[in-house]
Order: sequence, then C-alpha cells, then structure tokens
Amino acid sequence: MFDDNCNLWLSFQITLNEFQPTRDERRPYSCAVCNKLFSKQSKLTRHERVHSGERPYSCSVCSKSFSEQGTLKIHQRIHSGERPYPCHVCSKSFRQRSHLKQHEHVHSGVLRYSCDVCDMSFSKMGILKIHQRIHSGEQLYTCDVCNKSFSENGKLKKHKHVHSRERSYSCGICNKSFSWRNKLKRHERVHSGERPYSCNVCNKSFSEHGTLKIHQRIHNGLRPYSCDVCKQSFRQWTHLKQHQVVHSRIIQ
Repeated sequence: MFDDNCNLWLSFQITLNEFQPTRDERRPYSCAVCNKLFSKQSKLTRHERVHSGERPYSCSVCSKSFSEQGTLKIHQRIHSGERPYPCHVCSKSFRQRSHLKQHEHVHSGVLRYSCDVCDMSFSKMGILKIHQRIHSGEQLYTCDVCNKSFSENGKLKKHKHVHSRERSYSCGICNKSFSWRNKLKRHERVHSGERPYSCNVCNKSFSEHGTLKIHQRIHNGLRPYSCDVCKQSFRQWTHLKQHQVVHSRIIQ
C-alpha cells in the first residue's frame, strides 16, 4: 500500500511539472541590453526607455517629457490642480496615492523617528534627515544660475521659476501672475479674506498653513531654530537671522 501511494504521488508530481511553465515561458521577453525578463512586450518596451532615454510623452502646458504615460498624467495634475486622493480624516487631498499613504501616518500616530534637537517626530527617516537640515543649516541643492542654495530639492525646483519667468497662473482680480497654482490660490485669499487654517487652541485663523504652524509654536513652546553661538532658540528662521546680526557686530 505504501509503495502504491508513493508511485501515485510521483506520477502526480511528474504530471504537474509537465504543465508548470518554466521561468522563461512566464517571462519570454528579454532586454537586449541587460537581459532582464518581462511577461509582456509592453513592459519590455517601457523598460527599454531606461537605456535609450526616450521620453515619448510630453506635457502640453510646459513641454516637459516623460518615459511613461502614467507619469505624465501625474505631472499634469500640477497644472490642472487635480488632487484625486483625499484623506478621509482631514480632507486634505493629494496628487499621488503614495503621497496620501505617507500623509496617513500623521493620523495613525506612527511617528517613529524623532529629532534629537527639537523632539519633532516623523514617519520616515528620510523626512527626519531633511528636517534636521533646519538645525544644521546644511544646503545641499544649489541653483546653477545664481548659486543660491537650498535644503531640499523641491525648494530648488520652485526657486528656478524665478529665472525662467514662467508664470502660467494669473489672478482674475488684479492680473498678478504666478509660476505655481498653489501660490495663486494663496494670493486669491488676499482678495477673498478667506482664512481656512484655524488654531485648535485659540481658534485664531490664518490664510496659509505655514503661518498657522508658526503660530502654534506659541502654544507648544517649540523653537526649532537655534543659534550655534549662544544656543538661544527661536520660533522662526527670520528671527534667528535677525539675532545672528548681534554676534556679527560683536566679532567686528
């Protein structure tokens, strides 16, 4: 009986293996440059653009080009202002699903990485490292036009619009133009008086989220900008810069 069962199992395994596709059969399309395998011709075609540098999808607004149509669609949301991924907790919306997922950590309380200077916490080590440049003064990204430097690549990209003078977004009331849609939206609140950001402690409201964050430091005592000479700390970067003049005068 034991031998019969063994033979039956062996026969089943042989039959199964006959119908089991090999790795090459599952991924028959091979890159001629790096030999990476793909299951579909379309996936191979997209991959080959890594080697060729081909970018067949161009933005009709700014002419920036991309290797994939999906990446172009995400980029176009910068111009259209579309943010199809809303947070169901605070209603803040995002252009990309991955950005929404990162944001959701704010509500989940998963903030594992803490700054050893100001005790602010973050969901990712990379975000913490960017934040720590506030304290260190490290400016890794430099403008190749005017040599102004920035702590984040995103800030450098925004700055470069100063030189390109590209201002696609105009205010319908005063015709002032802006290089970014979100800057136009902030400006429009000057005319409307809208103040959508409210302090949860004193209910004071603000037209910009950044201004609210600075205000909240009055309540939480946070002073993230520290003088490296006398260790005095400040709520705002501009206040630190004003303070540092005192030391420069003493040295002179």
